[in-house]
Amino acid sequence: MLYTAFIFGLISSFHCIGMCGPIAMMLPVDRTNQTKKAIQIITYHLGRLMAYATIGFGFGLLGKGFFMAGFQQNLSIFIGVAMIIVVLTPEKIFAKYNFSKPVFRIISKIKTALGSQFKNKSYKSLFTIGLLNGFLPCGMVYVALFGAIAMQSASMGGLYMILFGLGTVPMMSSIVYINSFLTVPMRNRIQKVIPYVAVIIGCLFILRGLGLGIPYISPSNMSLFVQSDPNCH
Repeated sequence: MLYTAFIFGLISSFHCIGMCGPIAMMLPVDRTNQTKKAIQIITYHLGRLMAYATIGFGFGLLGKGFFMAGFQQNLSIFIGVAMIIVVLTPEKIFAKYNFSKPVFRIISKIKTALGSQFKNKSYKSLFTIGLLNGFLPCGMVYVALFGAIAMQSASMGGLYMILFGLGTVPMMSSIVYINSFLTVPMRNRIQKVIPYVAVIIGCLFILRGLGLGIPYISPSNMSLFVQSDPNCH
């Protein structure tokens, strides 16, 4: 299921243009030296990937708890359904419930720290901008975290989020070079594709949990369960 992380990251990066695009455009990179500029952009992305890996590690650890308890199949089905529900639910419904309110102060501090880093052009500042950017609330990241939980281990959860982050790198890098890379109508059309991709990924997680014996997509029930003796063929 790791490949779904990169694909989802690639598609959701078009959503990131609207949310994190302004941050990428404001990066204090060298506009005269293209080699240095490229290294600075990579440094920024490394910060984002570090944030995603850290979050994915934590959620993967949570998923491991379910795995060890033998709930992995039901968890995979639940996460697939949750992905589909979250994506198909209109944003105005979520807006009625401020889920980020309990951590509003933390988010506010992150934004304040983020703003102060733009005054410095050092690699440390660029890495910090990416790191803080990765911890900002994002609907697409929330959906990806469902996948990290289903990975059943902390390391795989971290890897899942790294691959998700890598999927966003091409588009997020492009807008640093070309601010008008996408027109608004084109961006809106691409935004409409994102829910379909998320639904497909959600269905893959559901199939994975059903244990239908389909190689690579829906392993059999026998191979999904934790056993005292190995199941070898």
